[in-house]
Amino acid sequence: MEQDQQILARITAMVEDERKLRESLAAGDIDSTTEHQRLGELERELDQCWDLLRQRRAKTEFGENPDEARVRPSSQVEGYLE
Repeated sequence: MEQDQQILARITAMVEDERKLRESLAAGDIDSTTEHQRLGELERELDQCWDLLRQRRAKTEFGENPDEARVRPSSQVEGYLE
């Protein structure tokens, strides 16, 4: 479960990064192209973290080793419905 907590902490940090990016855009510190690029990167990484967490929880639920879950490529996890 410690690894699950680490994944959740990373997700929380990325959500905070998203908020800061939006604030930077609003303040004029960055342009919309930069914001869009960085948000895209964050969103892909967030998708991967959520997918990894779901994999770990499913493995635990079915009596498997959650440490066998692996980060999948963003192209594979993007577009999943929650």
